[in-house]
Amino acid sequence: MVQWAIQGMVYLGSILMVYNIYGFVRFARYISSRERWGKEVRILYVPIVLLVMFLLGYLAVGFFGNPDLVVAGILFGGSIFVFVMYLLLNRITQRVIESEKLEAELLAAEQSSKAKSSFLASISHEMRTPMNVILGLKAVAMNHPDLPRDVSEQLDKIGKSGSHLLGLINNTLDMQAIESGEVEVKHEEFSLREVTDLIGAIVSTLCQEKGLDYVPSVKDEAQGVYLGDAMLLKQAILHLMDNAVKYTDVPGRVCFTVERVSETEGRRTLRFTVSDTGIGMSPDFLPKAFDLFSQEDTSFTNRYGGSGIGLTIAKQKVKLLGGAIAAASQQNKGSLFTITLPLDLSRKSADADEKKVGAVPLAGCRVLIVEDMPDNAEIAADLLELEGAESEHAENGQIALDMFRASEPYYYDAILMDLRMPIMDGLDSARGIRGLDRPDALPVPIIAVTANASEEDKKNSREAGMNAHLVKPIDVDLLYATLKQWIWKSRAQEGRLKDD
Repeated sequence: MVQWAIQGMVYLGSILMVYNIYGFVRFARYISSRERWGKEVRILYVPIVLLVMFLLGYLAVGFFGNPDLVVAGILFGGSIFVFVMYLLLNRITQRVIESEKLEAELLAAEQSSKAKSSFLASISHEMRTPMNVILGLKAVAMNHPDLPRDVSEQLDKIGKSGSHLLGLINNTLDMQAIESGEVEVKHEEFSLREVTDLIGAIVSTLCQEKGLDYVPSVKDEAQGVYLGDAMLLKQAILHLMDNAVKYTDVPGRVCFTVERVSETEGRRTLRFTVSDTGIGMSPDFLPKAFDLFSQEDTSFTNRYGGSGIGLTIAKQKVKLLGGAIAAASQQNKGSLFTITLPLDLSRKSADADEKKVGAVPLAGCRVLIVEDMPDNAEIAADLLELEGAESEHAENGQIALDMFRASEPYYYDAILMDLRMPIMDGLDSARGIRGLDRPDALPVPIIAVTANASEEDKKNSREAGMNAHLVKPIDVDLLYATLKQWIWKSRAQEGRLKDD
């Protein structure tokens, strides 16, 4: 009986050991096939060496020794132990393989995302450049004194179609940037009055073009200087404004209200409300208003068009700011959108906060246009001429730097700087101008006017010393307003307002 038990354990142990040898051969083959030796495999060195030593010892005793029941039991138990260890190693190996597969998939996804971002940025730049010519020439032509009425109407349709296409480009890029996590939320000082004034200037023009009434109301209790991302806030509100203007017919009105909800020490919660008297939304559709590509009327007869992503982008931007957005609506009576946003208060005094930024007339100002494309430079010069401003042209950043260096101090009131140019780009040119040893090198406004529209591009402009970043196609009203405000700030900083 004892002898049978010894032989049985040796036989079973031998079978297990043969299977273990087969398993370790497979494992060794996997190890040798690896292109790199990671931490996951290095931790297996010690148990593998111990198991191989045990295996060799077992075979030596089995072939050359005469094991009794105790030794046979130890060897049999060792075989089981080796088998269990092999199963454990096999499981670890599978996890390593799965981890490497997941890592490869994540790397491929990251590379695909980068390729998509690069493609969209390139396409955006290439589309914005001709759009700048189209909309710029339309703006210049509309000011022709002898323009026939039918031609004026045709130009107006060209402008609206171009603006619509530009909106689709902007929304697509915004959505891509949000989904890929490329949007950087700033925490900088900004005046609420500046934000609402800029929104008012844009929306009042849109309402005027469509024949709608614009009714703004910014409560005094909400005014102040805050810490946050003014650009992101402005964009979120303008998405709601665009939606309100689009879905409101004449006669109608668009209202914008800003009020204080609550306040604690150093922090204030504001409510931004955009309402209209437009077509409204049904109760069934209202919960889906912020869904991507969601439109209540998706038929071919939908006379309002649109891509259905504006409200989605607005919600995402409000979420990035740490706020909440809500909607209420009645069909055929209008809609109301509310942004509730907590903001940190700046430490600046209230008196300093509420000093409204001034503006100077552009008539008599001299602007240096830095642009490598003659058509774009000519359009910018024509637009400035309509306001009575003079301009000079530099074909690249190096020429601009040389022209500024050779000019008398305060000869240029502002610089419009393209970013992508041969020989020297706009970023290096701006850095070069800021680094000159002359009194107007720092205060002179340098405004980027470029087809580069990403958040990274805007960040690069700021870091290079530019004061503002305008995206082509040029919004004429925004261009004028930006120049007037920054020239005013420059002269106020230097104490030269009394000379105007």
